[in-house]
Amino acid sequence: MMEDNPQMHAPVYEALEKLKKRRVVPFDVPGHKRGRGNPELVELLGEKCVSLDVNSMKPLDNLCHPVSVIKEAEELAAEAFRADHAFFMVGGTTSSVQSMVLSVCRAGDKIILPRNVHKSVINALVLCGAIPVYVNPEVDTKLGISLGMKVSEVERAILDNPGAVAVLVNNPTYYGICSDLRSIVKLAHEHEMLVLVDEAHGTHLYFGENLPVSAMDAGADMASVSMHKSGGSLTQSSLLLTGKNVNWEYVSQIINLTQTTSASYLLMSSLDISRRNLVLRGKESFRKVSEMAEYARKEINDIGGYYAYGREMINGGSVYDFDVTKLAVYTRDIGLAGIEVYDLLRDEYDIQIELGDIANILAYISIGDRMQDIERLVGALADIKRLYSKDPAKMLNTEYINPTVLVSPQAAFYSEKKYIPIRESAGKICGEFVMCYPPGIPILAPGEMITQEIIDYIIYAKEKGCSMQGTEDPNVEYLNVLSDERQVWK
Repeated sequence: MMEDNPQMHAPVYEALEKLKKRRVVPFDVPGHKRGRGNPELVELLGEKCVSLDVNSMKPLDNLCHPVSVIKEAEELAAEAFRADHAFFMVGGTTSSVQSMVLSVCRAGDKIILPRNVHKSVINALVLCGAIPVYVNPEVDTKLGISLGMKVSEVERAILDNPGAVAVLVNNPTYYGICSDLRSIVKLAHEHEMLVLVDEAHGTHLYFGENLPVSAMDAGADMASVSMHKSGGSLTQSSLLLTGKNVNWEYVSQIINLTQTTSASYLLMSSLDISRRNLVLRGKESFRKVSEMAEYARKEINDIGGYYAYGREMINGGSVYDFDVTKLAVYTRDIGLAGIEVYDLLRDEYDIQIELGDIANILAYISIGDRMQDIERLVGALADIKRLYSKDPAKMLNTEYINPTVLVSPQAAFYSEKKYIPIRESAGKICGEFVMCYPPGIPILAPGEMITQEIIDYIIYAKEKGCSMQGTEDPNVEYLNVLSDERQVWK
């Protein structure tokens, strides 16, 4: 029976259904008034969707200070994700990550993190003035991807920076690689540091079987979970989970510094419904996802020339575990950059994958995929190899370049800058971000030394068709560099 299991409920969704039946006359916002004022929007999204795009009101609670249905929905999410508290987030996992960092870091505080973090993490450092201490991850030089953080390297960073307030970990990375999260948590807690986890790509870890450990199960203090990625909720909806060592009331105040006061009920109800769906069907759904991804891996490797990597990457250190649901494929041996295969799949085969970088593609497999779609992807990759492969000898092989941080991200971002051609910027200090998106991991962040190797990489990525972001110049031909380099750390 439903009453026996609270997880069968979806309180926000149920409150919206109740409101809809009452046919309330709206003299509040939004101004489209259940779609009547914007017929084209109704045509695009449907009457039901637009009629549920409503404002906070007593029967529907308020995300800024939940006391009824949103509070209940967040409590059910916390239980489902084995957290002490859960926050519904409507600014994407970017806002979850930034609230997580801003909750523990003040200006001048040090935070230990890998450099292959999403731009939202470094943006949070720009906002709060914390100082990054990078544990440069090992790099797989063939695949050109950064791996996880070795526990020994994290320990060295902790011992070298005893005043650091937190360690941030990706779990997993975009490419499916996991660090030894349990050991990192134990180590950090022994040194009275908190552990923050960017779990944008790890929603399924809480519900699947035979998958890497989730942040909350590993004892982490906070985790940012992209429900809209592998969890099935609407784009831009996310969760921020906290553990027992964290004052969630204070975190709530931090969230309210930047999160909208007009939270979308479409996003919140999608979080509510998706949590219920994962509790009821997640184990079975993610078993199928794992099977589909493993099947695709085998079929793609049988084509020859491609390398779809998997659990054989595990080495107990920099790759402590591997998330098999991530279908990442190395393409460089057929003479094509990942971004070129990405473009061919979309333009010639009507297949949209998640990302292409210099040497890899990533197909995101989730609860909405079907086996016939997998077969279509495998067939297209075989076709591409036959029709478009080239000599790989002339290809650049670098994906991740260890940066040299000379100025804090905040000081560099807000400093006086000058605009110079990128080809003349070697030896200067960068004053802005440069990244391919996705994956959204900065090639350069504010405060880092620009080298010739980095310049060559940026120009190569641009020529191959990567989508470049972060710079003031939309064409990435000029860079903002620091005018006065006397503020470099001694």
